[in-house]
Amino acid sequence: MNKTIITVVGKDTVGIIAKVCTYLAGESINILDISQTIVSGYFNMMMVVDMAGAAKDFNTVADDLEALGKEIGVVIKCQREEIFDSMHRI
Repeated sequence: MNKTIITVVGKDTVGIIAKVCTYLAGESINILDISQTIVSGYFNMMMVVDMAGAAKDFNTVADDLEALGKEIGVVIKCQREEIFDSMHRI
C-alpha cells in the first residue's frame, strides 16, 4: 500500500468532491478514507488514498491536483503518509 494524504480547502461550491473523486478514479487511485465538513461556507476535506495502482507518479498527481484546485477555486495539497505523520507527531 502506498498511502497519501490529500487535503482540499476553500470556499464551498457545487461539485468539489465530484471533481476530485473523478480525477482520482481516472488515475486508478483508491480512496481509503474521506472526511469533509463545511463551516460558515468554507469547505474542508481530508482524504487518505492508496496510490499503489496509480497510473501516474506522486509528483505528477500532486501537480495535477494543485492545478485542478486552482480551476475549481480551492487549494489541494498532497503529502506522503510518512511525511504527514512525521510533521504531526507530538
